[in-house]
Amino acid sequence: MASATGAPRVTRRRVETRNRLLTAAYEVFAEEGFGRASVERVCERAGFTRGAFYSNFSSLDELFLAMWEQRSADMLADVRATLDDISVDGTEDIAAAVDRLVRAVPLDEAWFRITAEFTSHALRTPALRRVVAAREDAIVAALIPTIVAALARAGRTVPDPTALGQALVAVHDGTAVQVLMEPRSRHVRRRRTDLFCHVVLAYSTPSTEGSK
Repeated sequence: MASATGAPRVTRRRVETRNRLLTAAYEVFAEEGFGRASVERVCERAGFTRGAFYSNFSSLDELFLAMWEQRSADMLADVRATLDDISVDGTEDIAAAVDRLVRAVPLDEAWFRITAEFTSHALRTPALRRVVAAREDAIVAALIPTIVAALARAGRTVPDPTALGQALVAVHDGTAVQVLMEPRSRHVRRRRTDLFCHVVLAYSTPSTEGSK
């Protein structure tokens, strides 16, 4: 059924079907690995036929990208809510704010394994690699304004927001492996938070200096 604008109408039943498929896919990917998963296994877990799958997604790649978009939106909402709730005043408060923000976005080992496998898959598929790169850029672009605004409230300016975003992603990806390898190590988590803080301070300057 089409709407008055000619676009397909998204019914509640269709939304529920997509969500069940996404949930089932997450479970299958986590248990079996993305490379060993199949449309049939996802459908079996969700309780649907292949027809239901292909009426929503053209492939497991498209399903994963939809899952990634959904989880990214949730993460962005959590980060924004946390930053908006933090009153930052000076460098010491920045360290405390970073620590609180890192704790507000916990690492999901299963999701990390899934994304690591999908990234390897994307690196072998040129067209998919471009899609993944574009989506990563979009996530950073959506996240950075909130971080820049929080730093502005702390009296700091970000000369190159894109560079800050790339540096934060690099820190997240690199330290996530260390934390997941040693989940009970307080020292590893402390170093992760400290590194985030160092990057934030390195890629920003006191506003008074920036205005000279």
